[in-house]
Amino acid sequence: MLDLVGAEPGITIGRLAQNFDVSRIAIMNHLGVLERANLIVSERAGTARRLFLNVTPIRMIYERWATEFSGYWAGHLLRIKQAAEAAVARKTDDD
Repeated sequence: MLDLVGAEPGITIGRLAQNFDVSRIAIMNHLGVLERANLIVSERAGTARRLFLNVTPIRMIYERWATEFSGYWAGHLLRIKQAAEAAVARKTDDD
């Protein structure tokens, strides 16, 4: 759902529901969860509700996790690279 709303800002609930083989009530329940999580913002346009993706919470989570763990994993990957290069160098020296 998030991908569809992101790809078509202002999509109506009816248009969104056409992409799924579930009841409109199931769609509404899921949208309610996404709105409470602040991932979807809706606004009334006459009798329709238009949906918009709010990427801010996703970006905040990504930045927190990526920043916190990127240094840790970069260090591990560097040690793996160095160990692999050392193994290749030893094998070349042995030949």
